[in-house]
Amino acid sequence: MSTSASSGALSHLDVLESEAVHIFREVAGEFERPVLLFSGGKDSILMLHLALKAFAPAPVPFPLLHVDTGHNFPEVLAHRDRVVDAHGLTLHVASVQEYIDRGVLRERPDGTRNPLQTLPLTERIRAERFDAVFGGGRRDEEKARAKERVFSLRDEFSQWDPRRQRPELWQLYNGRHAPGEHVRVFPLSNWTELDVWQYIARERIALPSIYFAHRREVFSRHGMWLTAGEWGGPKDGETPQKRQVRYRTVGDMSCTGAVDSDAETLEQVIAEIAASRLTERGATRADDKMSEAAMEDRKREGYF
Repeated sequence: MSTSASSGALSHLDVLESEAVHIFREVAGEFERPVLLFSGGKDSILMLHLALKAFAPAPVPFPLLHVDTGHNFPEVLAHRDRVVDAHGLTLHVASVQEYIDRGVLRERPDGTRNPLQTLPLTERIRAERFDAVFGGGRRDEEKARAKERVFSLRDEFSQWDPRRQRPELWQLYNGRHAPGEHVRVFPLSNWTELDVWQYIARERIALPSIYFAHRREVFSRHGMWLTAGEWGGPKDGETPQKRQVRYRTVGDMSCTGAVDSDAETLEQVIAEIAASRLTERGATRADDKMSEAAMEDRKREGYF
């Protein structure tokens, strides 16, 4: 037995878990209508796992919300629905396709719908009067996320103003907000991608198969391996090919790239991430590469 274990010291994963559980309980006690953003991706699955722990043996005291672009990976949506059914949860779905069909939103020339998620999300938040929205953002992912508070105040238009963010000393969170405003809450703020995978392995949390190496037909665009689909790929000159790949992060099929990988198990994924020098979003998310301030712009508009 190690010295830390024999002395009862917490591991770094125990500390991160304890912090996240505290945040979930703090929100449940302070807000009237929280909701958890849940796509079926690994970070939202991890958040739900922590929420289940935070309130066990009672049920999770808030619903889930997914903004469905219509270009999501089928494997991820299937896993999302299995998890919701397994735990008897309520899932709200805001559909980007519905907004396009009504003429409220228009398709982008590049086919990606990730930037179109803002309006469906913000309107659903207002319609359901959600006053706290749990998101899976982590500070290690991207520089705009690195400056985010755990409790991020949003105005009545769901917009983010860095000048209105509050200090969070000694894990004291200020959820005060005016009518119509709400707070975005990020329980995984201090986790890294490696922490996420180590915790998933420790807790034996089931994930969509897309996160592990598999043979898939992909094509190359802007240095990323993308999956073909109705969203607009491949184009002329983009030749599909079968490759052994996996996904480090999952979003809209049009802007989420796969990486070449032989990592078929949790242990192999952890070893691969430990050796990587690129963040998951930096390596595989085209929507973050549209400009130097792409994520910052989306935060100000109300999405992230």
